Amino acid sequence: FDSARKNFRNEIYKDYKANRSEAPDDLAPQFEYIRKAVKAFNLPSIEQINYEADDLIATYAKQIISLGAKVTIISSDKDLMQLVSNKIRLFDPMKSKVIGEKEVIEKFGVKPNQVIDVQSLAGDSSDNIPGVPGIGIKTASELINKFKTLENLLKKAGEIPQKKRKETLINNKDLALISKKLVTLKDDVPIKTKIDTFDIKKVDKNKLYEFLREMEFNRLLSQAISFYGEPEGKVVQQNTNSVSKKIDVAKYKTIKKITDLDKLIKNLEDKSLISVDTETSSLNPLDADLVGISVCYSPNEAYYIPVKHKTENCLNKKVVIEKIKKILEDKSIKKIGQNIKFDNLILKKEGININPIEDTMLLSYTLDAGLNRHNLDTLSEIHLDHKTISYKDLVGSGKNKLIFEEVDLKKSTEYAGEDADVTFRLFDILKSRLDEEKLNIIYESFEKPLVQILSQIEMNGIKINTDYLKKLSTNFTNKIKKIEKEIFLIAKKEFNIGSPKQLGEIIYNELKIANLKKTKKGSLATNANILEDLAFKGHKFPRLVLDWRQLSKLKNTYTDALQDHVNSKTNRVHTSFLLAATTTGRLASSDPNLQNIPIKSEDGKDIRKAFISENNHLLLSADDQ
Repeated sequence: FDSARKNFRNEIYKDYKANRSEAPDDLAPQFEYIRKAVKAFNLPSIEQINYEADDLIATYAKQIISLGAKVTIISSDKDLMQLVSNKIRLFDPMKSKVIGEKEVIEKFGVKPNQVIDVQSLAGDSSDNIPGVPGIGIKTASELINKFKTLENLLKKAGEIPQKKRKETLINNKDLALISKKLVTLKDDVPIKTKIDTFDIKKVDKNKLYEFLREMEFNRLLSQAISFYGEPEGKVVQQNTNSVSKKIDVAKYKTIKKITDLDKLIKNLEDKSLISVDTETSSLNPLDADLVGISVCYSPNEAYYIPVKHKTENCLNKKVVIEKIKKILEDKSIKKIGQNIKFDNLILKKEGININPIEDTMLLSYTLDAGLNRHNLDTLSEIHLDHKTISYKDLVGSGKNKLIFEEVDLKKSTEYAGEDADVTFRLFDILKSRLDEEKLNIIYESFEKPLVQILSQIEMNGIKINTDYLKKLSTNFTNKIKKIEKEIFLIAKKEFNIGSPKQLGEIIYNELKIANLKKTKKGSLATNANILEDLAFKGHKFPRLVLDWRQLSKLKNTYTDALQDHVNSKTNRVHTSFLLAATTTGRLASSDPNLQNIPIKSEDGKDIRKAFISENNHLLLSADDQ
């Protein structure tokens, strides 16, 4: 930790960090709890009067290297990049990215051992380090690459050809040298906490859990208990149902005879909880045909009922639907699914209103939104330590890729049965956590009811005025052509406006309206920010390119694409609402994405007019403020 705000750097330069305002009122009280959190996990907590945390890090890093080891500093702080060497690296935990010499050069334009000199010239407004007025990181790196060190640069400042640059360096030599003292991390702090005391200590579970309860970190508490074990003195109940039996896909059975189906149905009638999964010919529920149904009522007790496989004769779909309907609609039997909204839509088309339901995807989302993905493969690895059969491995890829109904029945049974088995096991684990973390009301009142509501909305779809969309596409095409003519007139030649390379050539080499800028990969930079900056400065060409891009996107993404998404049977657009796609709890929409229909521009508003209501109905737009 940093010690009190003032340290030895304030003795060098009294205004060091003087521009820092007081911590916000809602942040200051949290400092105490950050320290408490460290102690709760039994980690060493180090701070030393007169020094900053970075100085302690530099000192400990130096000591570690002297002992013959290498160092990883978990931080992306630019001030620590001066420490990078063949023995020291940084690790950015937000991006899961290692920062070595290459990354430092990308950031500062110089090697790590020259970072201090660049920072001394450029200064740092956030820490009130003065630097040399008028010199930024780019110029500083150019100068240090040429003169190698700050001291050499200041000694030979008179040799610099640019008059203004030369004068500012000569006049501000003292500021540069003071800045160097400020930015240089002290690696010889007389530390009190010795490095040999940093052995990892055993966590005091009761102390940790007490802290997490005090903070009402219920989800973290559950994760800590699953990692470290139950509190001392509490009897641990083994979850024999879901974890103890190893998943064995060879035990799953294929139902090929009506007599076997009848036996399964009779067996299912006695159960209060089963999992269900449908296999289909498509991921679009409105276009998909039912290929098979898998069910599971106990670990490794999974069955696959094929109804439309080309490899072998299957049971008659009508007979299967008739017999399984009473199970899937029986209110005394809970049906668990993974993203059960999809299965619900498939079965609705077959006349089955599956009820009551549970959803492992939504359970996971309620518990761990933002921590991990909530698909079956991910949840199986996290909670069951089991890698599922991948769909790609099942159907293959390229020219030899199969559709599901072409897959061998034995393999189909293993795949479909595993889905049902894993879902069944996950429910037991996730539902127990939901009870412990007291999140039932969120799942029961908000998440689960949306399955039936959104299924109905997706089936209904939304009406589109396709004639209007066609006219709009034509209008956009005409506008685009008009803009293209203006662009070509200014460029004095025709070129592919959508090609960053060709556009860059026009901007930088032919029109020469901007200083050369390149991307990290070395190509000419033509992103929206650069074009907007140029347009803001009064250049007409970049404004026309931005307008061309906007109209082209509206045409391709909306007026053309929406026409392709109109269902031939219903003459409506049927989007899919994603219940577990955002960390905030908001719905998302895909295939097509209807949540980002533009509204700010007049052209965007015109697209919204294509969505219309049925006769004697209305469209209602609502928002909270």
